[in-house]
Amino acid sequence: MEKRIKDSFDRQGFMQYLGAELITVKEGLVRITCEHNEQLTQQHGFFHAGVVTSIVDVACGYAAYSMMPEDSNVLTVEFKTNFIRPANAKKIVAEGKVIKSGRTLTFCEGRVTDETGETVFATMMATMACIKDKR
Repeated sequence: MEKRIKDSFDRQGFMQYLGAELITVKEGLVRITCEHNEQLTQQHGFFHAGVVTSIVDVACGYAAYSMMPEDSNVLTVEFKTNFIRPANAKKIVAEGKVIKSGRTLTFCEGRVTDETGETVFATMMATMACIKDKR
């Protein structure tokens, strides 16, 4: 399961562009980090909301994928993001966690924090779909 997720993550060009790294893969739990870089900021120097949303969406997706059958794949159905405070840190950590895994839909919650995990920048509720792998 870990290799399947790592291989899939490594094929994501956008995550590579962001400099995001997969740091934790467990059943139902995935963490991804991203270092601060001026190219990833908005006009005030904080991480752009698009970066924050993207990495937590991917963390939730892979958390869901970790509980899906081997011959499947994952796609985001929907998500809701709440930005609690500006993401002003040297590195952000996105965590995706499965709340309920079903045959077709998996429900996840996500959080984006600083490295210590104490300062929460954003939260996410996400629904992921299990699809047949067409490769």
